Amino acid sequence: MNCPVRTEPLPGEAPLRVPGDPYSVVVLLRGYAEPEGAGGAVRADGSVTLVLPRAWAPAVGPRSARPESAEAEEALREAAGGPILVDTGGPWASEALLGALAGQGVGPGDVGLVVGTHGHSDHVGNLGLFPRATLLVSHDLCLPGGCYLPHALSEARPLQLGPGLEVWATPGHGGQRDVSVVVEGTALGTVVVAGDVFERQGDEESWRALSEDPVAQERSRRRVLAAADVVVPGHGAPFRVIRGAGDTDVASGH
Repeated sequence: MNCPVRTEPLPGEAPLRVPGDPYSVVVLLRGYAEPEGAGGAVRADGSVTLVLPRAWAPAVGPRSARPESAEAEEALREAAGGPILVDTGGPWASEALLGALAGQGVGPGDVGLVVGTHGHSDHVGNLGLFPRATLLVSHDLCLPGGCYLPHALSEARPLQLGPGLEVWATPGHGGQRDVSVVVEGTALGTVVVAGDVFERQGDEESWRALSEDPVAQERSRRRVLAAADVVVPGHGAPFRVIRGAGDTDVASGH
């Protein structure tokens, strides 16, 4: 692929809402990673993003349990009819997460689907807040109550959640089972919630040292940059992807 790109920060603080049809994207909590004292310690937490279907409204009264389907993609589409949470941050951020959700009119029981981009504690540390949600953590798909379903997710075959809404296999950072969520049709174009495929804008000096499979992750980065107008990285502010300007290589994003 030979498509030059540059990136630039997306202005605004969290919560940052990108309206869309049929899905809006809200960056609830912005991830961070900061050195902590000597010895290489880092204080970090992952970004948390909400994907809201346009047609969804808070239920009046108790919500019925869902989904009931034993077919993977049908269950995912059913779960994606309500709010979708991409990553949950670490358990130390549970109050901030619940407050950010409440600010969008969403309670824990409203969340239909939680997607964990990978299994690190700063990205899936609050799964216990959502016992009624369907869980897709890396490549593990689990219905409420602990029913695990097989599926065919691969780099060549995304999982379809709804119109213009997909889960992509984007391996590299945490091994072979990382995923990203792709949302088309927003006011800013295609938004990719990428987990730690991108640590932050301008991470080209650091991401390789944190990657379990740099070759696969570079491939995933190229794929994301080729499709995205906005990237939500794991540990920094969302950034725009601008194509056709400058001589920058598409894998670096700087």
